[in-house]
Amino acid sequence: MATIRQVRARIRAAKNIQQITKAMKMVAAARFKRAQDRVQAARPYAQIMRDMMVRLASSAGELLDHPLLQQRELQNIGFLIITSDRGLAGSYNSAMLRRATELLRPYDRSQIKLYLVGRKGIQFFRRRGYQIAAEFSIPGTGATFADAQDIARVVRDAFLNGEIDRLYLLYTRFYTAITTRPTDLQLLPIQPPEKREESAETPQYYDDYIFEPSATEILSALLPRYIDGQIYQCLLESTASEHGARMTAMSAATDNAGKMIQTLTLQLNRARQANITREISEIVGGAEALKG
Repeated sequence: MATIRQVRARIRAAKNIQQITKAMKMVAAARFKRAQDRVQAARPYAQIMRDMMVRLASSAGELLDHPLLQQRELQNIGFLIITSDRGLAGSYNSAMLRRATELLRPYDRSQIKLYLVGRKGIQFFRRRGYQIAAEFSIPGTGATFADAQDIARVVRDAFLNGEIDRLYLLYTRFYTAITTRPTDLQLLPIQPPEKREESAETPQYYDDYIFEPSATEILSALLPRYIDGQIYQCLLESTASEHGARMTAMSAATDNAGKMIQTLTLQLNRARQANITREISEIVGGAEALKG
């Protein structure tokens, strides 16, 4: 059984941990609110870009000839995986790395090239001997559009130069602070949306655009921007998911530290009570001995 001194030391340690986790929770909550606002502000732009792609795909035949849509025989495959630089975020990183491992398993390692965002993913895959083509780090204040453009430029050049024949983007989709989901999508080659068959119940309407300059020139400027926007949106989603996971994890850690303090305090009181009872018994026993 632990001594009173040991129990008191454990209580002090638990209180120190509780103060740290409470501070981390408050910091994560402040960052989470900003990240959530950025995600909600960026989603309309991403949705409009997707809608524009649908409309252009319905009216521009040149879209199918763009280099970013070129379908090639799969020899090398790239994965752009977004994790965090820091831990203490619950299952945020472990869930993403588990999903990434599942997607990588069917391929030969010689085919795989990884483009990693975040130190957690870099450390994980480096220890397992995967081929890392590029590493990126996002500032603690959050990703900017310039960060997304830098990442997009590297993966786009790798695809256009034939270093990879397909690229998947893995990120954590944000729903709420406690609900996130590892998600993957094919980023390159860009897949033009398929037109659904028109029916009497759901008729389809397509716009007839007049391109000035040519559709090829417009799409050459639009499609890279579309990739930039997709990566930026995924970075924002992942950042909000990270802060939400860290806020939830630190809240649970603070509550658990409080419960531990209560348990240890009860244990301390019982130990003190047992000591007092023993001392009283010794005093009474000594008095009785003197009477005898």
